[in-house]
Amino acid sequence: MGTRWAEVTLHIDENTTHDEREIFRDRLLGREGVITASCHDERPHLMLIEYDPDIINSMEFVAEASSRGLHAELIGL
Repeated sequence: MGTRWAEVTLHIDENTTHDEREIFRDRLLGREGVITASCHDERPHLMLIEYDPDIINSMEFVAEASSRGLHAELIGL
C-alpha cells in the first residue's frame, strides 16, 4: 500500500514579507511528514502544504503559525 498524502491551504491573516514567508515555509518543511510547502508573492496570505497525515496533523500548521505570532486558519477542508 502506498503513502497517502493530503493537501491543505493555510491562510495567514497578517501581511508578511517575502522573507518572513520563506522562513515560515522552511520551518514547515523541516517538520517530519511535510512533503511540500509553497507560497507565492502573488497570493501572500496563502500557503499550500502537502503532507502525510499518518505522521503530522494539519492543525500543527496552525499551531506553528501561532508560535511565530501569526494568526492562521485552514481553508478548503
